[in-house]
Amino acid sequence: MSTAPVVLEVSDLKKHFPLRGGLLGTTKGYVYAVDGVSFSIRRGETLSLVGESGCGKSTVGKSVLRLFPLTAGQVVLDGKRIDDMPASSLRALRRKMQVVFQDPFSSLNPRMRVRDIIAEPILNFGLAKDSADVDRRVAKALDTVRLPTDAAGRWPHEFSGGQRQRIGIARALAAEPEVIICDEAVSALDVSVKAQVVNLLQDLQKELGLAMLFISHDLAIVEHMTHRVAVMYLGKIVEVAEKKSLFGQPRHPYTEALLSAVPVPDPTAKRDRIVLQGDVPSPIRPPSGCRFHTRCPYVMPRCKTEEPLLKPDATGHLAACHLHDLPEAENPLLHKTGATAFRAA
Repeated sequence: MSTAPVVLEVSDLKKHFPLRGGLLGTTKGYVYAVDGVSFSIRRGETLSLVGESGCGKSTVGKSVLRLFPLTAGQVVLDGKRIDDMPASSLRALRRKMQVVFQDPFSSLNPRMRVRDIIAEPILNFGLAKDSADVDRRVAKALDTVRLPTDAAGRWPHEFSGGQRQRIGIARALAAEPEVIICDEAVSALDVSVKAQVVNLLQDLQKELGLAMLFISHDLAIVEHMTHRVAVMYLGKIVEVAEKKSLFGQPRHPYTEALLSAVPVPDPTAKRDRIVLQGDVPSPIRPPSGCRFHTRCPYVMPRCKTEEPLLKPDATGHLAACHLHDLPEAENPLLHKTGATAFRAA
Protein backbone atom coordinates (compact mmCIF):
# COMPACT_ATOMS: atom_id res chain seq x y z
CA MET A 1 0.00 0.00 0.00
CA SER A 2 1.41 3.36 -1.07
CA THR A 3 2.07 6.02 1.57
CA ALA A 4 2.32 8.88 -0.95
CA PRO A 5 -0.03 11.84 -0.37
CA VAL A 6 -3.54 11.75 -1.82
CA VAL A 7 -3.78 14.08 -4.81
CA LEU A 8 -7.39 13.51 -5.86
CA GLU A 9 -10.26 12.52 -3.58
CA VAL A 10 -13.84 12.01 -4.78
CA SER A 11 -16.68 11.52 -2.29
CA ASP A 12 -20.27 10.43 -3.06
CA LEU A 13 -20.13 11.87 -6.59
CA LYS A 14 -23.48 12.04 -8.38
CA LYS A 15 -24.43 13.19 -11.86
CA HIS A 16 -28.08 12.91 -12.87
CA PHE A 17 -29.08 14.17 -16.31
CA PRO A 18 -32.66 15.49 -16.54
CA LEU A 19 -35.02 14.08 -19.15
CA ARG A 20 -37.09 16.88 -20.61
CA GLY A 21 -40.13 16.73 -22.84
CA GLY A 22 -43.18 18.63 -24.01
CA LEU A 23 -43.41 22.18 -25.31
CA LEU A 24 -42.24 23.65 -22.01
CA GLY A 25 -39.36 21.27 -21.59
CA THR A 26 -40.73 19.82 -18.36
CA THR A 27 -38.43 17.46 -16.47
CA LYS A 28 -39.95 13.98 -16.69
CA GLY A 29 -37.23 12.03 -14.98
CA TYR A 30 -33.48 11.60 -14.68
CA VAL A 31 -30.71 9.46 -16.07
CA TYR A 32 -28.76 8.31 -13.00
CA ALA A 33 -25.45 8.15 -14.86
CA VAL A 34 -23.28 8.37 -11.73
CA ASP A 35 -24.98 7.74 -8.41
CA GLY A 36 -22.67 7.90 -5.42
CA VAL A 37 -19.08 7.17 -6.47
CA SER A 38 -16.14 7.58 -4.08
CA PHE A 39 -12.41 6.95 -4.57
CA SER A 40 -8.99 8.51 -4.02
CA ILE A 41 -5.71 8.50 -5.95
CA ARG A 42 -2.25 9.01 -4.51
CA ARG A 43 0.74 10.64 -6.15
CA GLY A 44 2.42 8.18 -8.54
CA GLU A 45 -0.56 5.80 -8.48
CA THR A 46 -2.85 4.56 -11.24
CA LEU A 47 -6.48 3.81 -10.39
CA SER A 48 -8.31 2.07 -13.22
CA LEU A 49 -12.06 2.53 -13.55
CA VAL A 50 -13.57 -0.40 -15.46
CA GLY A 51 -16.98 -1.70 -16.48
CA GLU A 52 -19.29 -2.22 -19.43
CA SER A 53 -20.11 0.57 -21.88
CA GLY A 54 -22.73 2.88 -20.40
CA CYS A 55 -21.88 2.17 -16.76
CA GLY A 56 -20.84 5.79 -16.14
CA LYS A 57 -17.02 5.59 -16.34
CA SER A 58 -16.52 8.52 -18.71
CA THR A 59 -19.14 10.58 -16.89
CA VAL A 60 -17.08 10.17 -13.71
CA GLY A 61 -14.01 11.49 -15.52
CA LYS A 62 -15.86 14.48 -16.98
CA SER A 63 -17.48 15.22 -13.62
CA VAL A 64 -14.11 15.23 -11.86
CA LEU A 65 -12.81 17.61 -14.54
CA ARG A 66 -15.81 19.88 -13.91
CA LEU A 67 -16.79 19.79 -17.58
CA PHE A 68 -20.38 20.07 -16.35
CA PRO A 69 -21.96 20.87 -12.97
CA LEU A 70 -22.30 18.04 -10.46
CA THR A 71 -25.60 16.91 -8.98
CA ALA A 72 -23.96 16.15 -5.62
CA GLY A 73 -20.70 15.07 -4.05
CA GLN A 74 -17.24 16.47 -3.40
CA VAL A 75 -14.07 16.59 -5.49
CA VAL A 76 -10.88 17.55 -3.65
CA LEU A 77 -7.79 18.28 -5.73
CA ASP A 78 -4.48 18.66 -3.90
CA GLY A 79 -6.31 19.53 -0.67
CA LYS A 80 -8.70 22.06 -2.25
CA ARG A 81 -12.37 21.38 -2.84
CA ILE A 82 -13.21 22.18 -6.48
CA ASP A 83 -16.76 20.83 -6.94
CA ASP A 84 -18.36 24.08 -5.73
CA MET A 85 -15.58 26.43 -6.80
CA PRO A 86 -16.59 29.24 -9.20
CA ALA A 87 -15.14 29.08 -12.70
CA SER A 88 -12.94 32.13 -12.13
CA SER A 89 -11.20 30.46 -9.16
CA LEU A 90 -11.13 27.02 -10.77
CA ARG A 91 -9.19 28.22 -13.83
CA ALA A 92 -5.84 28.32 -12.04
CA LEU A 93 -6.35 24.80 -10.66
CA ARG A 94 -7.24 23.29 -14.03
CA ARG A 95 -3.54 23.18 -14.83
CA LYS A 96 -3.09 20.49 -12.17
CA MET A 97 -5.60 18.13 -13.79
CA GLN A 98 -5.41 17.32 -17.50
CA VAL A 99 -7.07 14.78 -19.78
CA VAL A 100 -6.11 12.48 -22.64
CA PHE A 101 -9.17 11.78 -24.78
CA GLN A 102 -10.24 8.57 -26.48
CA ASP A 103 -10.07 9.55 -30.15
CA PRO A 104 -6.70 10.97 -31.26
CA PHE A 105 -8.22 11.94 -34.61
CA SER A 106 -10.91 14.29 -33.24
CA SER A 107 -9.17 15.57 -30.09
CA LEU A 108 -6.57 17.58 -32.06
CA ASN A 109 -7.52 20.71 -33.99
CA PRO A 110 -6.74 19.91 -37.67
CA ARG A 111 -6.15 23.63 -38.40
CA MET A 112 -3.39 24.02 -35.82
CA ARG A 113 0.19 22.90 -36.15
CA VAL A 114 1.54 20.61 -33.44
CA ARG A 115 3.60 23.45 -31.98
CA ASP A 116 0.47 25.56 -31.44
CA ILE A 117 -1.52 22.61 -30.06
CA ILE A 118 1.06 21.90 -27.37
CA ALA A 119 1.72 25.61 -26.75
CA GLU A 120 -1.96 26.31 -26.01
CA PRO A 121 -1.95 25.17 -22.35
CA ILE A 122 1.48 26.77 -21.85
CA LEU A 123 0.09 30.13 -22.96
CA ASN A 124 -3.28 29.70 -21.23
CA PHE A 125 -1.67 29.13 -17.85
CA GLY A 126 1.15 31.65 -18.30
CA LEU A 127 3.92 29.10 -17.88
CA ALA A 128 6.38 30.65 -20.37
CA LYS A 129 8.31 33.93 -20.16
CA ASP A 130 8.49 34.55 -23.90
CA SER A 131 8.17 32.90 -27.32
CA ALA A 132 11.59 31.25 -27.03
CA ASP A 133 10.54 29.70 -23.72
CA VAL A 134 7.34 28.42 -25.35
CA ASP A 135 9.39 26.74 -28.09
CA ARG A 136 11.70 25.21 -25.49
CA ARG A 137 8.77 23.80 -23.52
CA VAL A 138 7.12 22.43 -26.68
CA ALA A 139 10.38 20.72 -27.68
CA LYS A 140 10.69 19.25 -24.19
CA ALA A 141 7.10 17.94 -24.30
CA LEU A 142 7.71 16.29 -27.68
CA ASP A 143 10.93 14.72 -26.43
CA THR A 144 9.10 13.44 -23.33
CA VAL A 145 6.62 11.50 -25.48
CA ARG A 146 9.40 10.24 -27.80
CA LEU A 147 8.56 12.38 -30.85
CA PRO A 148 11.17 14.28 -32.92
CA THR A 149 11.50 18.04 -32.47
CA ASP A 150 10.61 18.69 -36.13
CA ALA A 151 7.12 17.34 -35.42
CA ALA A 152 6.28 20.80 -34.03
CA GLY A 153 6.00 22.28 -37.51
CA ARG A 154 3.71 19.60 -38.94
CA TRP A 155 -0.09 19.17 -39.02
CA PRO A 156 -2.06 16.47 -37.13
CA HIS A 157 -3.12 14.69 -40.33
CA GLU A 158 0.54 13.91 -41.09
CA PHE A 159 0.75 11.53 -38.11
CA SER A 160 -0.51 8.03 -37.37
CA GLY A 161 -3.07 7.32 -34.65
CA GLY A 162 -0.44 6.36 -32.11
CA GLN A 163 1.64 9.45 -32.87
CA ARG A 164 -1.44 11.65 -32.55
CA GLN A 165 -2.16 10.17 -29.15
CA ARG A 166 1.42 10.97 -28.15
CA ILE A 167 0.76 14.58 -29.20
CA GLY A 168 -2.35 14.55 -27.02
CA ILE A 169 -0.29 13.27 -24.10
CA ALA A 170 2.36 15.95 -24.78
CA ARG A 171 -0.36 18.62 -24.72
CA ALA A 172 -1.56 17.33 -21.33
CA LEU A 173 1.98 17.22 -19.92
CA ALA A 174 2.77 20.73 -21.15
CA ALA A 175 0.54 22.11 -18.39
CA GLU A 176 2.71 20.35 -15.77
CA PRO A 177 -0.25 18.56 -14.15
CA GLU A 178 -0.40 16.43 -11.02
CA VAL A 179 -3.32 14.29 -12.24
CA ILE A 180 -4.01 12.90 -15.71
CA ILE A 181 -7.37 11.39 -16.61
CA CYS A 182 -7.09 8.92 -19.50
CA ASP A 183 -10.56 8.40 -20.92
CA GLU A 184 -10.27 5.21 -23.00
CA ALA A 185 -6.98 6.68 -24.19
CA VAL A 186 -5.80 3.54 -26.02
CA SER A 187 -9.06 1.91 -27.12
CA ALA A 188 -8.96 3.43 -30.63
CA LEU A 189 -5.40 2.23 -31.35
CA ASP A 190 -4.03 -0.94 -32.94
CA VAL A 191 -2.76 -3.61 -30.56
CA SER A 192 0.96 -2.98 -31.09
CA VAL A 193 0.54 0.79 -30.90
CA LYS A 194 -1.66 0.38 -27.82
CA ALA A 195 1.17 -1.42 -26.03
CA GLN A 196 3.63 1.35 -26.93
CA VAL A 197 1.34 4.10 -25.58
CA VAL A 198 0.62 2.15 -22.38
CA ASN A 199 4.34 1.65 -21.79
CA LEU A 200 4.90 5.35 -22.43
CA LEU A 201 2.26 6.30 -19.86
CA GLN A 202 3.88 4.01 -17.30
CA ASP A 203 7.32 5.49 -17.95
CA LEU A 204 5.97 9.05 -17.68
CA GLN A 205 4.23 8.25 -14.42
CA LYS A 206 7.47 7.00 -12.90
CA GLU A 207 9.46 9.95 -14.23
CA LEU A 208 7.00 12.67 -13.21
CA GLY A 209 5.17 11.12 -10.23
CA LEU A 210 1.78 11.56 -11.87
CA ALA A 211 -1.49 10.38 -10.37
CA MET A 212 -3.59 8.73 -13.07
CA LEU A 213 -7.27 7.84 -13.44
CA PHE A 214 -7.29 5.27 -16.24
CA ILE A 215 -10.80 4.73 -17.61
CA SER A 216 -11.05 1.59 -19.71
CA HIS A 217 -13.08 -1.49 -20.59
CA ASP A 218 -9.97 -3.45 -21.62
CA LEU A 219 -9.09 -5.57 -18.60
CA ALA A 220 -5.94 -6.99 -20.21
CA ILE A 221 -4.50 -3.46 -20.50
CA VAL A 222 -5.70 -2.59 -17.00
CA GLU A 223 -4.04 -5.69 -15.56
CA HIS A 224 -0.76 -4.64 -17.16
CA MET A 225 -0.54 -1.04 -15.99
CA THR A 226 -2.67 -0.34 -12.93
CA HIS A 227 -2.06 -0.33 -9.18
CA ARG A 228 -5.68 -0.47 -8.04
CA VAL A 229 -8.95 -1.21 -9.83
CA ALA A 230 -12.47 0.14 -9.25
CA VAL A 231 -15.29 -1.76 -10.97
CA MET A 232 -18.44 0.16 -11.94
CA TYR A 233 -21.90 -1.16 -12.67
CA LEU A 234 -24.90 1.03 -13.54
CA GLY A 235 -23.54 4.22 -11.99
CA LYS A 236 -22.04 2.71 -8.83
CA ILE A 237 -18.69 1.25 -7.80
CA VAL A 238 -19.19 -2.37 -6.75
CA GLU A 239 -15.60 -3.39 -6.00
CA VAL A 240 -12.23 -1.72 -5.31
CA ALA A 241 -8.96 -3.51 -4.65
CA GLU A 242 -5.27 -3.78 -5.37
CA LYS A 243 -4.65 -5.28 -8.81
CA LYS A 244 -3.35 -8.62 -7.62
CA SER A 245 -6.20 -9.11 -5.16
CA LEU A 246 -8.96 -8.20 -7.60
CA PHE A 247 -7.68 -10.20 -10.55
CA GLY A 248 -6.72 -13.14 -8.38
CA GLN A 249 -9.87 -13.41 -6.23
CA PRO A 250 -12.78 -11.13 -7.22
CA ARG A 251 -15.25 -10.43 -4.42
CA HIS A 252 -18.24 -9.34 -6.53
CA PRO A 253 -20.22 -11.52 -8.98
CA TYR A 254 -20.09 -8.81 -11.65
CA THR A 255 -16.28 -8.60 -11.46
CA GLU A 256 -16.12 -12.39 -11.61
CA ALA A 257 -18.16 -12.36 -14.82
CA LEU A 258 -16.03 -9.58 -16.37
CA LEU A 259 -12.79 -11.45 -15.69
CA SER A 260 -14.18 -14.70 -17.10
CA ALA A 261 -14.75 -12.95 -20.44
CA VAL A 262 -11.14 -11.75 -20.89
CA PRO A 263 -9.37 -13.68 -23.70
CA VAL A 264 -6.30 -15.67 -22.68
CA PRO A 265 -3.29 -16.27 -24.99
CA ASP A 266 -3.02 -19.96 -24.09
CA PRO A 267 -5.60 -21.90 -26.16
CA THR A 268 -5.25 -24.94 -23.88
CA ALA A 269 -6.07 -22.99 -20.72
CA LYS A 270 -9.40 -23.95 -19.22
CA ARG A 271 -11.57 -21.22 -17.81
CA ASP A 272 -15.33 -21.23 -17.36
CA ARG A 273 -17.03 -18.35 -19.13
CA ILE A 274 -19.82 -16.80 -17.05
CA VAL A 275 -22.63 -15.63 -19.31
CA LEU A 276 -24.87 -13.14 -17.54
CA GLN A 277 -28.57 -13.42 -18.28
CA GLY A 278 -30.60 -10.43 -19.46
CA ASP A 279 -29.55 -6.91 -20.36
CA VAL A 280 -28.17 -4.08 -18.24
CA PRO A 281 -31.16 -2.27 -16.67
CA SER A 282 -31.95 1.28 -17.70
CA PRO A 283 -30.14 4.02 -15.74
CA ILE A 284 -33.43 5.93 -15.88
CA ARG A 285 -35.12 3.30 -13.67
CA PRO A 286 -32.37 1.39 -11.86
CA PRO A 287 -33.50 -1.68 -9.89
CA SER A 288 -34.14 -1.46 -6.17
CA GLY A 289 -31.71 -3.06 -3.76
CA CYS A 290 -28.53 -4.27 -5.42
CA ARG A 291 -28.48 -2.97 -8.99
CA PHE A 292 -26.87 -6.19 -10.18
CA HIS A 293 -29.51 -8.50 -8.72
CA THR A 294 -31.44 -8.79 -12.02
CA ARG A 295 -28.45 -10.57 -13.61
CA CYS A 296 -26.64 -12.08 -10.63
CA PRO A 297 -26.29 -15.90 -10.55
CA TYR A 298 -26.15 -15.81 -6.73
CA VAL A 299 -29.15 -13.52 -6.09
CA MET A 300 -30.86 -13.80 -2.70
CA PRO A 301 -34.20 -12.27 -1.58
CA ARG A 302 -32.31 -9.64 0.40
CA CYS A 303 -30.54 -8.43 -2.75
CA LYS A 304 -33.83 -7.29 -4.30
CA THR A 305 -34.72 -4.86 -1.52
CA GLU A 306 -31.57 -3.84 0.37
CA GLU A 307 -28.70 -2.01 -1.29
CA PRO A 308 -25.33 -3.48 -0.23
CA LEU A 309 -22.66 -1.17 1.16
CA LEU A 310 -19.13 -1.03 -0.22
CA LYS A 311 -17.32 -2.66 2.71
CA PRO A 312 -13.70 -3.83 3.19
CA ASP A 313 -12.54 -7.26 4.22
CA ALA A 314 -9.53 -7.90 6.47
CA THR A 315 -7.13 -7.12 3.61
CA GLY A 316 -8.82 -3.83 2.61
CA HIS A 317 -10.48 -5.35 -0.48
CA LEU A 318 -13.82 -3.52 -0.86
CA ALA A 319 -16.95 -5.09 -2.33
CA ALA A 320 -20.65 -4.20 -2.31
CA CYS A 321 -22.24 -7.64 -2.04
CA HIS A 322 -24.51 -9.31 0.54
CA LEU A 323 -22.72 -12.62 0.00
CA HIS A 324 -19.96 -11.42 2.30
CA ASP A 325 -22.41 -11.25 5.21
CA LEU A 326 -22.77 -15.04 4.97
CA PRO A 327 -20.44 -17.40 6.84
CA GLU A 328 -17.25 -17.86 4.83
CA ALA A 329 -18.05 -21.53 4.15
CA GLU A 330 -21.34 -20.51 2.49
CA ASN A 331 -19.93 -17.73 0.28
CA PRO A 332 -19.61 -19.14 -3.27
CA LEU A 333 -17.20 -16.36 -4.34
CA LEU A 334 -14.58 -17.51 -1.83
CA HIS A 335 -14.60 -21.16 -2.91
CA LYS A 336 -13.84 -21.12 -6.61
CA THR A 337 -11.71 -23.86 -8.12
CA GLY A 338 -9.62 -21.32 -10.02
CA ALA A 339 -11.24 -22.10 -13.38
CA THR A 340 -12.36 -18.48 -13.69
CA ALA A 341 -9.33 -16.92 -12.07
CA PHE A 342 -7.46 -14.23 -13.99
CA ARG A 343 -3.83 -14.32 -12.95
CA ALA A 344 -2.29 -10.93 -12.31
CA ALA A 345 1.38 -10.33 -12.98
